[in-house]
Amino acid sequence: MTSSPSALRRWLRRAPGLALLAAFLITLGNVGLLDAERLRRAARNLLVFVGGLFPPDPSTLPTLSAAMLETIQIAFAGTALGFLLALPLALLACPLLFGPAVTGPVKLVLAFVRTVPALFWAIVFVVAVGLGPAAGTLAVALYSLGYLGKLPYETFEGVDPEVIEAVRSVGCSRAQLARYALLPETANGILALLLFMFEYNVRASSIMGFVGAGGIGFYLLGYIQLLRYDLLLSGLLLTLAVVIVIDRLSALLRRMFLVPISSPAPAE
Repeated sequence: MTSSPSALRRWLRRAPGLALLAAFLITLGNVGLLDAERLRRAARNLLVFVGGLFPPDPSTLPTLSAAMLETIQIAFAGTALGFLLALPLALLACPLLFGPAVTGPVKLVLAFVRTVPALFWAIVFVVAVGLGPAAGTLAVALYSLGYLGKLPYETFEGVDPEVIEAVRSVGCSRAQLARYALLPETANGILALLLFMFEYNVRASSIMGFVGAGGIGFYLLGYIQLLRYDLLLSGLLLTLAVVIVIDRLSALLRRMFLVPISSPAPAE
């Protein structure tokens, strides 16, 4: 027979998994995903929606293409502006350069900016500067600031300590430490992050038009309101094609501009 202590140990090992499974099932019930009638209605509605998507109607592609170009411009300008603002903040948030009195408040600001959804920032800037792509660009810039500030300072913290000590040993200032150690050592990661953020912002900018902040989202929302799902699918396919092209171009740019990791000695 199995001893009681052994059985108890087996149950204790299983307890976390069972508790997680129970929490998962309870959560599904609370959000209504265990309601059989609701799921049947959802399946019927989804079939109607999918049926309305096909075949896609390409008649508005010229209009959608112009709006897609505006979306790309919003994403490009917003990402670039966000990066220019974020890089100094990322350096200020790096504990290798500054103490908690500086890094703490900067990290708090970046956390607050990240907490607010991009669509809310779009609403704020529509109120501030009016309808159009200017509001979308500022919203993308501020949203990008939160992530392009946080991820680089975390990357800075992962720099090889020997490199940091080698640069510090010659009496470098904080600015020289950033110039000759942190930025060269993390350039590849920052470039990859910047290209990813641009790709992400193209998708995020696609819905800025929902609140009047320019881009293709204005038309997508209109097609949804008019129940023209065939036109909606054309817009979504166009967005997908643009994102795929940007992804390929990003991979090409990373190969072309991959920065060799070498830390030049500071000039004396």
